[in-house]
Amino acid sequence: MKRVSKPVFFITAIIILALSYFAIFGFTTQYGDIKTTVIKGINDIRWGIDIKGGVEATFKPAGDVDATDEEMEAAKAVIETRLVSSNITDYELYADSASDRIIVRFPWKEDEKNFDPEAAIDEISATAQLTFRPGNSYASTDVDANGDVVYKTPTGDTEQILMEGSNVKSASPAIDQENTGNYCVALNLKDASVFKNITEQYLNQTVSIWMDDIMISAPTVSSVISNGEATITGTFTAQEATDLANKINAGALPFKLETASFGTISPTLGASSLTAMAYAGIAAVILIALLMIIVFRLPGFIATIALIGQVGLMIATVSGFFPVFSSFTMTLPGIAGLILSIGMGVDANIITAERIREELRGGKTIDMAIDKGSKNSFSAIFDGNVTVIIVALILLLVFGPTNILSGIFGQSTTGTIYAFGYTLLMGVISNFVMGVFASRLMLRSVSGFKPLRKKFLYGGVGK
Repeated sequence: MKRVSKPVFFITAIIILALSYFAIFGFTTQYGDIKTTVIKGINDIRWGIDIKGGVEATFKPAGDVDATDEEMEAAKAVIETRLVSSNITDYELYADSASDRIIVRFPWKEDEKNFDPEAAIDEISATAQLTFRPGNSYASTDVDANGDVVYKTPTGDTEQILMEGSNVKSASPAIDQENTGNYCVALNLKDASVFKNITEQYLNQTVSIWMDDIMISAPTVSSVISNGEATITGTFTAQEATDLANKINAGALPFKLETASFGTISPTLGASSLTAMAYAGIAAVILIALLMIIVFRLPGFIATIALIGQVGLMIATVSGFFPVFSSFTMTLPGIAGLILSIGMGVDANIITAERIREELRGGKTIDMAIDKGSKNSFSAIFDGNVTVIIVALILLLVFGPTNILSGIFGQSTTGTIYAFGYTLLMGVISNFVMGVFASRLMLRSVSGFKPLRKKFLYGGVGK
């Protein structure tokens, strides 16, 4: 076996413990009344409504209207705009076109004791008002769930309404063939004369488009349009052009939305469940650590350090600790994925420690036992973890943003299963980093210390 230098154990252990500490507790600085989060910890995790508490509602077209897929997407765009307008940015929103249903979930407002969920639902599902206004002045700004700036409340001349959304026949994403070849939004108007007058009066000026109280676009009139067919050009991506077209179409929906079902989750119940799970998790880790150390001795002690590192690394992947990982909303199924991956991490260390003990009982030296035990256990660990990785990837692809099976299961299911797949994948990757690589590195290093070169300490017999 190739020896690993003795300091490697201490260096690796310190890195693991430091990572785990900052991943759990984070790091903040205080300057006067300004508190800055330098490193995000467990308190910065975004909790889902099944833990934090919140509101869940399902909407459908009123009057048993059979809405098209485009109309359902447009209705979804209305609700999304209303959520942002109400300063609700941490939400889940799905349009299930197969059954003409829109499902929305959002958490309770922070520090608001008198929040009325029924009033919020009524406000969100109200008929959208699309308006065309001169200029693009606004009173305030906000930030939506994607981090984009939202312009709110028209002011000055922009308060004047030039045309309402009822005059829009349709809006669709298109490609601007005449000029840049970029994506644009094509408008088809009912009364061409109204729009002709607007383009004549505001030629080379800005005419903004508003959904309720939020500005969704502010194009400049470049020519007089008399045939009722206009295009909104810019540096749009395909998705941005589609989103804008959906929002414009929402202002001309031929139906209203009504609430098909409505429910709330108490934030107290969610917080109590989270606290109980936290205590149970701490107790489980301590119990597992004691059993590992008692049964497998020195490999069990090193496995405990690796297990702490695995927990810290998993928390880091969902808290925003690493800038490369976007913020992730943690739900109860997500926590289940973490627990399952911790179990796999313990299993990986047990398999390795057991193989080492078998080699020692077969008469091998400590170095040979560690070498052979590690090699013989790797295939079993690798096969088991790779199988789980494949399953997790399938869950992410099938129930993630692509929504391959949403037509069968409904999009309300996809977010829950996606959370489970994501945390399971992150947990298994963490197991490979800590439970396989780091633990074996530390074990090879610590075996170089003379006082620790006793077969008894590795689960063998004798001295």
